[in-house]
Amino acid sequence: MLPGATDSADDPLEQDAPDHPVDDPTIVRWFLGDGERANPATDLRTFTIGNLVQPLVDGRGYFARLHAELNATGPGDQVYFLDFRGDLDELLDGPGSAVGDVLGRAARRGVKVFGLLWRSQPKALRQSEEGNAEFVREIDEDGGQVLLDARTRRAGSHHQKLVVIRHPGAPGRDVAFVGGIDLGYSRNDDPQHDGDPQVMDFPDSYGPRPPWHDIQAEVRGAAVHDLEHTFRERWYGSSVLDLPSPVRQLYDRAYHMGAMTSRPLPEPVPDESMPRGTHAVQVLRTYPARVRRYPFAPLGERSIAHAYRKAFARARSLVYLEDQYFWSRPVAGLIASALRNHPDLHVIAVVPRYPDNDGPVTRMPGLIARHDVVRACAAAGGDRFAIYDLENHEGNPVYVHAKIVVVDDVWAMVGSDNLNRRSWSHDSELSIGVLDAEPDPREPHDPAGLGDEARVFARDLRLRLGCEHLDRDPGDVADLLDPQDVFAAFRQQAADLAAWHDGGGTGERPPGRVRPHQTYRPTTAQRWWAAPLYRLVYDPDGRPLRDRVRGRL
Repeated sequence: MLPGATDSADDPLEQDAPDHPVDDPTIVRWFLGDGERANPATDLRTFTIGNLVQPLVDGRGYFARLHAELNATGPGDQVYFLDFRGDLDELLDGPGSAVGDVLGRAARRGVKVFGLLWRSQPKALRQSEEGNAEFVREIDEDGGQVLLDARTRRAGSHHQKLVVIRHPGAPGRDVAFVGGIDLGYSRNDDPQHDGDPQVMDFPDSYGPRPPWHDIQAEVRGAAVHDLEHTFRERWYGSSVLDLPSPVRQLYDRAYHMGAMTSRPLPEPVPDESMPRGTHAVQVLRTYPARVRRYPFAPLGERSIAHAYRKAFARARSLVYLEDQYFWSRPVAGLIASALRNHPDLHVIAVVPRYPDNDGPVTRMPGLIARHDVVRACAAAGGDRFAIYDLENHEGNPVYVHAKIVVVDDVWAMVGSDNLNRRSWSHDSELSIGVLDAEPDPREPHDPAGLGDEARVFARDLRLRLGCEHLDRDPGDVADLLDPQDVFAAFRQQAADLAAWHDGGGTGERPPGRVRPHQTYRPTTAQRWWAAPLYRLVYDPDGRPLRDRVRGRL
C-alpha cells in the first residue's frame, strides 16, 4: 500500500472498482481483464467507466488547456506531473505563460506541486540533462518539489508524460492530461504546422523551425484517480532516487540539481464516482524488469504491449496508427499476422519522413529497422498496407511525434509509447485505452463484422486526424467512414501530391499533406554494423530473461 493510502476497506481504488458492465460486453472483449496486466504487485484498477476523454491534437491546443487549468488552481490544490523533458521558458499560451513561471506561481500561492523528470543524459547526446536540472532547481525554489528520476535500465529513460490537477474542495474540476507531449521546446505547434518558435536541437532536414505533430488526451472522471495512482507508485517506489554511480551522485549534488529524497505527498483525494461521460478508460504502462526492484512492478509491467496484442488480434477492417518510430520485430509480427489472417483488414501508418538522429552513424539503425517492419507488413498485406509521412503547405516535412492507434473504429490508444520493443519493455511508458459506450450512428455500424459497433470516440479521433492530414473540413467525412474508402482517399491524395512534387511543383498544389513514405534500403555492410547497435541501444529488450527465452511479450 502506498504511504498516505487508507485501509483497503476505505481505499477508493478498492471501493469503486467496477464490475464489467453486463450491458456492454465489448469492453470485456477489447480491454485487458483481471490478471492480463501480468503485474500482481500493483493495485491499479482494471478500468473505470463514466469518464470523459477529449483528444487534444497538436501542442498548441494542449498547452492552452493546460495553461488555463494550472492558472485556475488555488491554495491546497494539487499538481502532479511526470515527464521525459522540461524546458522552463517554453510558452504555454503567449507572453507570460512560460511553463516554469506558471508552475512556480502556482506553488507560491499554495498549490502543492510535485513532479518527476527523467534524470536524462548530457546535451552532447541530444538529451535534456541541463534543461531538466534547471527545471528542478527553479520549481524547488518556488516551494514545489521536482525530482530527477534515474531509476531506469541501462540506456533506458522515463518516457511517461502526465499532468494531474486535483481540487480537494471541488473534485468535479479534477483533470489529467496524458499522451506524448512533453513540457518542452518544439511542442507548441498547431494543425497548420508552421512550427514552434522555441526550437529544440533537431536535424536540419526539418528546417530551422521544425513542424511538430503530436497528441495529448484530457481526462475527467474516475480515471484521473488511476493516473494519479501511477504517479504515486513511482514517487513512493524509492525514498531515495538512487543514481547508477557515485560519480553521478556527486555531480548532481555539486551542481544543485535538486533533492535526492522525496517528501510525503498530500493525502489522496477521494475518488469521484459521478459519471462525467461515456468513456471507459484503461490505464496501461510499461516498466522494465528488475530495475532496483520497483515495488510496484518487481518483474516489470508490459500492459501496453499486451493491450496491443489483444487489439491487433481483433482487428478486421482498419488499423489507423501514427507513430514516431514504428520499428521492431514484435510490432511487425503482430500487424503482419493480422494482415495475413484477415483478408479484409487494411492498415494506414503515419510516420516521420526523416529520423530524429541525422548523424552518419546514429541515423542508420532506425532506418534499417523501419525498412524491415515496412517490408514485413507489405509482404503480409500487399496493397492493404500503406505508410505515409506528412508535410505542411510550404512543403516542409512534419515531425510525427504522435503515438495513437485506432482499431476498427472501436478501440483507441493514446499515450507516450511508440510501436517498438523499447516502449513495450524497456522504458517507462504511460498510455490509456479508450472505449466509448456510445455507438456511432453512421455506417458502417459494425466495420469489423464481429458484433462490436463502431464507437463515437474512436471514429471521431480517426476522422479528425484524417481531416487534418487530407485538408478536409470537419463535416466533409462521408467518404472517410468506410475503411476501404478512407484507405483509398489517403492513397489518392498522397499520389496526387507526390506527382505534383515530381513535376516540379508547377501549377496549383493539390490538397492534402500526406506523401508516400520512402524507406531506406540498407546495404549488407550497413546491416552488419548497424543491426547490433539497433538491438542494444536503439531498441533494447527490458523483459525478464525467462520471457525472452520463451518468446513471450
